[in-house]
Amino acid sequence: MLYWLTRYAQKQTHTVLGLMSGTSVDGMDAAVVEVEGAGETLRARLRYFLTVPFPEDVRQRVLRLCQGGDVREVCTLNFVLGELFADAALRAVADSGLRTNDVDLIGSHGQTVCHLPQQRATLQIGEPAVIAERTGITTVAEFRYRDIAAGGEGAPLVPYVDYLLFRHPEKNRIVQNIGGIANLTFLPAGGTLDDVRAFDTGPGNMVIDECVRLLTDGEKQFDEDGRRAAQGIVDEAWLNQLMQHPFFHRPPPKSTGREDFGRHFAEEFVQRGQQRGLSANDIIATATALTAESIAHSYRTLRETQHATRETEIILGGGGAFNPTLRRMLQQRVAPMRVLTHEDFGYHSGAKEAMAFAILAHETVMGAANNVPRATGAKRRVVLGKIVMGEHSGGG
Repeated sequence: MLYWLTRYAQKQTHTVLGLMSGTSVDGMDAAVVEVEGAGETLRARLRYFLTVPFPEDVRQRVLRLCQGGDVREVCTLNFVLGELFADAALRAVADSGLRTNDVDLIGSHGQTVCHLPQQRATLQIGEPAVIAERTGITTVAEFRYRDIAAGGEGAPLVPYVDYLLFRHPEKNRIVQNIGGIANLTFLPAGGTLDDVRAFDTGPGNMVIDECVRLLTDGEKQFDEDGRRAAQGIVDEAWLNQLMQHPFFHRPPPKSTGREDFGRHFAEEFVQRGQQRGLSANDIIATATALTAESIAHSYRTLRETQHATRETEIILGGGGAFNPTLRRMLQQRVAPMRVLTHEDFGYHSGAKEAMAFAILAHETVMGAANNVPRATGAKRRVVLGKIVMGEHSGGG
C-alpha cells in the first residue's frame, strides 16, 4: 500500500470517480473528475457525470431503514448498496470512454441512513469493500467518522472543497447547496481555511418531496419545476410559526437530517396544513417557502456575526437549483444579494457533491487533513476516510 500511495502522489494528473447518494434517496450520483495538484494548488475538472436511480424496492427499503430498522436490514442493505454503487461506478467509467485501469481512485460517500450528531453518531452504508472488489479500483469511504472521533459533527464535509474551488481574494461568497438537506459554506474575501464557516441551514428538498408524495399517494415523487408551489399561496402566518423550530435557532456549527425533517415531520406538516384549510398546492408552496426562509434566516445570522455583506455572492447548487419557484422565493428573501449557480463558474449544479467526494478522496490519499473544524466543530484538522485497496492498485 505504501508503494501505491507514493506512486499516486507522484502522478501529475489523477482520474478520480466520486459516488454519493443524498438524504433525498433519489439515486446514485457518479462524477468522473480530473484532479491536478493538492491542497490550495488543487485544480479539478468534471469529465463526466450521471445519476443512476435506485430500484424502487431498494429505495423504499432505505427510506424505511432511515425511520428505524433492525440490524439484519442494516447488514443486508450495506452490501446491496455496495453492489449498486459499484455498478454505477462501472457504468460511469464506461460511458466516459475510460477503462477501469484508467481510474486511479474512487471516493464514495455512500448513503446516510442515520445521523445523530449531538449523540456523536452517524452511519453511512454502501460497503466500500464491495466497490473496490467489483471495480478493482482503490476506494476511499466513511468520511464522517474520523471527524466525529475528533469531536465534530461529521458534517458538513463539502466546505473543504468549496474553499478550494470558490474562494476569492476580494469577494465574500456563500456556496449554498440544496439537496435533501440544505447547507451553506461562507467564504470571506481573502480568507484562509480557518476563516471558513459552514453549517446545515435546515430542510432542502426533503420536506417538499415528502409532501408531494403524501399528497399524491406516491404517484409523484417531487414538485417538477416547482409548478405546484408556483400555483399555491404561502401561508405566511404558519411559516412564521414553523421558523420557531429549535434547529433554526441553534448556533453553528450544526447539522441535521431525516431525524429532524424526514417523513414524520412531513406527515405532521401535511396534516397541519389540511387543518388550516390549505389546498395541496398551498401546502407545497409553504414547504418550499420554509426551505427558502430558513436559508435566508441563516444569511441574516451571517450578516450579524460574520460580516457577510449585502454584496456577498451566493452560488447555488444541488437539486434545488433546478426548482425555479424555490430560486425565486430565495432571491426575493435575500435581495439585493445576487443568486448565481454553479454553472456560472463552469461546474454542474447536480454534480457538485459527487465531484466533492472525488476531491476529498484524492486529498485523503495525498495525506491532507480535509475536514473544516470551524464547520463541523471538530477539535482539530484530521485526514478523513478509510482506504480499501483495489486489485488494479496491487491490493487484490
